[in-house]
Amino acid sequence: MLAAPWLLAWAACFGQAVSVTDDSGRAVSLARPAQRIIALAPNLTELAFVAGGGDRVIGVIRHSDHPAAVRSVPLVGDAFALNFERIAQLRPDLVLVWQSGLAQRQREQLRALGLTLYESEIRHVDDIASTLRRLGVLFGTPQVADAAATDVTRRWQALSTRYAGRPPVRVFYQLWHEPLMTLSGDHLITQAIIACGGVNVFARLPALTPTVSWEAVAQADPQVIASARVGTQTRPEGRWDDLPQVDAVKHQRYALLPPDLLGRMGPRFVDGAQLLCEAIDAAR
Repeated sequence: MLAAPWLLAWAACFGQAVSVTDDSGRAVSLARPAQRIIALAPNLTELAFVAGGGDRVIGVIRHSDHPAAVRSVPLVGDAFALNFERIAQLRPDLVLVWQSGLAQRQREQLRALGLTLYESEIRHVDDIASTLRRLGVLFGTPQVADAAATDVTRRWQALSTRYAGRPPVRVFYQLWHEPLMTLSGDHLITQAIIACGGVNVFARLPALTPTVSWEAVAQADPQVIASARVGTQTRPEGRWDDLPQVDAVKHQRYALLPPDLLGRMGPRFVDGAQLLCEAIDAAR
């Protein structure tokens, strides 16, 4: 249970210890609010800035590009390889990691350096708000973080209410085309599809990001094909011309979304969901 905001603010002023439980179930405790933060995922970088710790972020990974201020922060690697020597040199007192996006071996290497990790695994929209609040505790910025969390929750509820009760639309979300990959009902993006009145045609598959066949997509017959936009493309990549019988292909209903909104699991997720809702609504 989180302490009262006034108590946390008092602790921040006097450098008192702060503690939360992260998404791995571990207690994350600091002798004082974090002063040197490394974020090892673009969404965690955004969350750190929005929660009030942006001026203390001293290291990020490649593709951390929002807000603009982060572009001058030193890089410590990318999603495939971390520069552990550089991370150690920066002497962070808190490292934010994406639990399923960073190999267990890499997390163990970070802990072997004596670093304190906060592991994040956002699967629900409520988790975005919860993460903001917990980071606010660790940063000693609870008022800033709480306000941001409340705004995310308010905007999400407004979007969900706006599209509630509208006729369902079958949606296929394409993560990649070679092989063809989509997402299951456990993925955060499926919550956006549902909020928009859509139906994820592969929601029941067990894996979080399953590989499917083009034949299976044709059988599911989606009315909208959604995907992250790459460059200036106007339609998703892949063999869609070979499937003219698919409703979305027949009527050219493609929702190409900015890649750093829905897919980043951060405060701007709701903005991406709004764009998806507009595309799904147009298909009605």
